[in-house]
Amino acid sequence: MGTFLDKPKTDKHNEHGCGNGLRYGVASMQGWRVEMEDAHHVRTGLGEHLNDWSFFAVFDGHAGATVSSHCADELLDCIISSEEFKESDFPQGIRTGFLKLDNRLRAKPEFACGKDKAGSTAVCALVSPNHFYIANCGDSRAVLCRSGKPAFSTRDHKPILPSEKERIQNAGGTVMIQRVNGSLAVSRALGDYEYKSVEGRGPCEQLVSPEPEVFVQDRDEENDEFLVLACDGIWDVMSNEDVCDYIRSLLLLTDDLEAITNQVIDTCLYKGSRDNMSIVLVTFPAAPKPSQEAIERDQALNKNIESLVREVVSNKLDMGFRQVLGYLGDVKIADLPPGGGLSAKRPIIESIYKELCPHRAESELDPN
Repeated sequence: MGTFLDKPKTDKHNEHGCGNGLRYGVASMQGWRVEMEDAHHVRTGLGEHLNDWSFFAVFDGHAGATVSSHCADELLDCIISSEEFKESDFPQGIRTGFLKLDNRLRAKPEFACGKDKAGSTAVCALVSPNHFYIANCGDSRAVLCRSGKPAFSTRDHKPILPSEKERIQNAGGTVMIQRVNGSLAVSRALGDYEYKSVEGRGPCEQLVSPEPEVFVQDRDEENDEFLVLACDGIWDVMSNEDVCDYIRSLLLLTDDLEAITNQVIDTCLYKGSRDNMSIVLVTFPAAPKPSQEAIERDQALNKNIESLVREVVSNKLDMGFRQVLGYLGDVKIADLPPGGGLSAKRPIIESIYKELCPHRAESELDPN
């Protein structure tokens, strides 16, 4: 889980679509990890009596990609096929769906024999005409931006949380270096069956629990702007406020949601994220729209940055790229993207540096 590549893989997988009065964009990238272990599922219109519902989910695998892949394929069906969901007890139906999936996966031969030790976090949102049903199991996270600010966020399930630590210790485990038995960094996940074998305890009382926290939020058509679901590769380097501020600034420049999610991932890479990264962005009618004023302000910012790079490099031709970044970081540049900062403008800085110092650029340009 801690092995990294010499250079990050920056190719991205993208999706976009619309339906039920919302739009969505998806981006995922392997980054520095030796394997891509993330998965996701997006769908508008869930069939039969749920055509006006939508489903969005991100799954962050660890110790392999098998569990996250199964979750992407099977979680939605496990939820909407539950008796509780059919009877309109949607929160309990979501909880039952998670537990049902975890049991279903445990029975698969590769997990039953103990050979495959993979696990996965899961964060998902079912969007109905009037409500958000948001569930989280692990440290992937969902954030709702309303009236320009994060109005709701799921809670990351870390072993050091008092309630999580108590369950782990009651099941005979320990929390060391903020990890379950000194190894696993999350206290809830699907899969991870080596942590779910304590006799005499139910599935939600094990060292690692598959039980999600389920939250219900009323929709506010006039003020709901967007919903973000992302793995911890995003949240490790950007706060809820950073992500909301940054996405809002990008929505003022373009309505291309794939481009926006790509920029978020790239910016997180430049901010130092070493993990796989996946993000689902769902926008609602009240989301910011492209503004000519914002576009012109961004164009002026780009020209200013270009001018600064040309000036500093022309004055000192042997200046390394990191020195250029350091110089720009010390300059108080106006109108940098909120939440993204100078890292959001890294591609422009790189392109000018490559033009001016082609002999140094190849060896010096890396995301960190």
